[in-house]
Amino acid sequence: MRNWIRISLLLVFTMLSSLVLAQQRFPKPEFESGYTIPSPTTPEPRSISLEYFDVIVLIAVLAMAAWFILKARSRKGLFWLSVFSMIYFGFYRDGCICAIGAIQNVALSITEPGYTISVTALSFFLVPLVATLFFGRTFCAAACPLGAIQDLVILKPVSLPAWLRKTLGMLPFVYLGLAVLYAVTKTDFIICRYDPFIGIFRMNASFEMIVLGISFLLIGLFVARPYCRFLCPYGALLNLVSRLSKWHLSITPAHCTKCRICTTSCPFDAIEEPVKDIDKIPSPRSLRRFLPYIILLPLWIGIGGYAVSRSSSVLSRLNKDVNLAVTMIAHPDLKNDPGNVDIQTFLSSGKSMETLVKEAKIIQDNFYTGGWILGAFLGLVIGLKLLTEKTYNRKEDYVPHRGDCYSCGRCMDYCPVAKKLARVAAGQA
Repeated sequence: MRNWIRISLLLVFTMLSSLVLAQQRFPKPEFESGYTIPSPTTPEPRSISLEYFDVIVLIAVLAMAAWFILKARSRKGLFWLSVFSMIYFGFYRDGCICAIGAIQNVALSITEPGYTISVTALSFFLVPLVATLFFGRTFCAAACPLGAIQDLVILKPVSLPAWLRKTLGMLPFVYLGLAVLYAVTKTDFIICRYDPFIGIFRMNASFEMIVLGISFLLIGLFVARPYCRFLCPYGALLNLVSRLSKWHLSITPAHCTKCRICTTSCPFDAIEEPVKDIDKIPSPRSLRRFLPYIILLPLWIGIGGYAVSRSSSVLSRLNKDVNLAVTMIAHPDLKNDPGNVDIQTFLSSGKSMETLVKEAKIIQDNFYTGGWILGAFLGLVIGLKLLTEKTYNRKEDYVPHRGDCYSCGRCMDYCPVAKKLARVAAGQA
């Protein structure tokens, strides 16, 4: 019943947002020529004071989420807080400013002296990371509108095989690296361009993006939070930071009875099982199997860097200047094609072909260097993931994985120990 209530709420919020977004700040001017005003693709800029208010709201939501997780231990509180975030940061604020997209602004501001990132955009990038360092993934639990809209539609989640989860779990790091690479080369902000839910929040996007967003929600009926788990680049950062968190959600407030109920309550397969006593003691044979992964770590870094750098020419084709230069060199006859807007615009600019080729070569060189860095980063991630598979699990109870857990509170809501303690406390009161 609760699942159907969530779906109904999602539909109501979608219809209400479409009515709100249909209004404009200023009335449309009248044209006698029959001119049709195109629909805007980005939200109107807000005043500085309202942008700072957004940061205050974000901090307040993260603080409340931490309280619901660590003190109140309330799944219901987290649920309604995430609904608020979806309405405010998603539908009302049109999905912008976004901590996920701010990755690109931060990357470009570091590498480009002429680019200045706003304080609010930097705050949306840093504040969730700081909160995660102390309290775990509170941003994913209650503050991210992309996560909230997916969490609402979870109907009958299935458990994916471990090998598939680990393989798909590499994609967020790939996406993160590509987003940074395309941002620092001034090619594109691909996170914002291919955000699958921004069209739903703004009720205005291309047909392909609307289909993509709906597809993610349909998949999310059975594979919980597919974008968060297998694509979100900011989630990759939060995954790493959350492993170092000082405090984190715990399944039970008391001694774990190992009833395994929490493992079935988690739709993200983020519950780690305890190990047998004999497996807690590393044997000489297991140590010998562990050492090669450390030795091979530099090799993974080198292979990754070489592989991606060799693909840099393909990756650079997304840059409009590189693509234009390559196209004009390969097809010089297109100069006479009046229907090719890009080429005709270039020819009318007065820039010479030699200048275009020189600029494209510089961009390709930047992609080659960035390809080495990106590949080395991915090789390091792969090597560390293989290395962590060989670490020794000394856990004695069922606990949430600090990196993969979204702190949604479902497991602690299902824990019979917590319910028993609540009944005892109510009886004493």
